[in-house]
Amino acid sequence: MAEADIPTTPPSPYVTGLTCRCPACGKGRMFQNFLSVRPRCEACGLDYSFADAGDGPAIFIMMFSGFVVVAAALAVEVLYQPPYWVHAVLWLPLILVVTLLPLRAVKGLLIALQYHHKAAEGRLEKRSES
Repeated sequence: MAEADIPTTPPSPYVTGLTCRCPACGKGRMFQNFLSVRPRCEACGLDYSFADAGDGPAIFIMMFSGFVVVAAALAVEVLYQPPYWVHAVLWLPLILVVTLLPLRAVKGLLIALQYHHKAAEGRLEKRSES
């Protein structure tokens, strides 16, 4: 698929990001494995060198999952006062689920939003003296 085959109305960055599809065509896969971004789209050839989500996905997920797990652990402690091993059995698997499952989709969403908004590194411009 060539550059000319990219649809005139781009697909929604939210749909393509959360489904980990190419933000330009919506067809090609964005990731090689769990979190490694492909060099280019297999369908339209979009170069993914612009993609730099950094620590953004991890930060968003840590904030959300930290709130959920800590609130649940405090509620269980106050209501039932179980032994510590019960906390370990309950919260360790929950931490893994609420952090690892959404990580790929959130990274795909941030990359798709970068593409959609044409986000790039900041550049300094020289002002003309008048």
